[in-house]
Amino acid sequence: MKTAFEQLEATMAALRDKDSGCPWDLQQDHLSLIPYLLEETYEVIDALESGDDEHLCEELGDLLMQIIFHAQIAREEGRFSANDVAKGINEKLIRRHPHVFGDSNYKTDAELEQAWEQSKSEEKPKAGNQSLLAGVIAALPSLMRAQKLQRRAARVGFDWPDHRGPLDKVSEETEEIREALAQDQSKKAISEEIGDLLFSVVNLARHLDIDAEEALRQSNQKFTHRFQYIEQQLEARNKSIEDCSTETLEGLWIEAKNRE
Repeated sequence: MKTAFEQLEATMAALRDKDSGCPWDLQQDHLSLIPYLLEETYEVIDALESGDDEHLCEELGDLLMQIIFHAQIAREEGRFSANDVAKGINEKLIRRHPHVFGDSNYKTDAELEQAWEQSKSEEKPKAGNQSLLAGVIAALPSLMRAQKLQRRAARVGFDWPDHRGPLDKVSEETEEIREALAQDQSKKAISEEIGDLLFSVVNLARHLDIDAEEALRQSNQKFTHRFQYIEQQLEARNKSIEDCSTETLEGLWIEAKNRE
């Protein structure tokens, strides 16, 4: 009897069958599936934050389907299979956890992290003149990539000694934006200054051991909840946001904050 994983592989193979498969599935390739892979990943994150197990189980299944889809395309091209994917990650997990599956013993989290990075570097040795930053994927969300770039640079001592350096940098970059606006600089120049400010904020978050991506996600959720409260209050009064003064909206915003 086939396992659920094997049944999923068979279903995907049937969807990709050239004679009887689904026309839409047959049209897809690795690149065309990228938007769906990203969407399903973010839906898993949303499900995790909701705390709804049924929702999470469903979304993990949708994400797994994307992985099986890519593996099926690769199998058709004679490159690798879903079994190769599972085998590879299993071997990697065992190899990178010698303290669990071997005799290694690490006394601190720092020793464990150093051993993990050493294992990664041995798996993918650096080319002669390759940059330390070369392994940071360009397609990552910008906040996440900024954190990774900064951490890589910090490994070789290119870093502030504590949070006060990046905190001062945030103030400096904010002032540079004020100057750019006062001088009526181009949109491109102002965009560059705002990018520098965001990079400095990420650096500050990193020094305070705060994940910038998660911090912004929480702020997005907080804004959403407060804005929806304002909408609900105005709907109960048969009013729209467009009809209200800034003072009225500010008062409702404070109400929303006080309810949290």
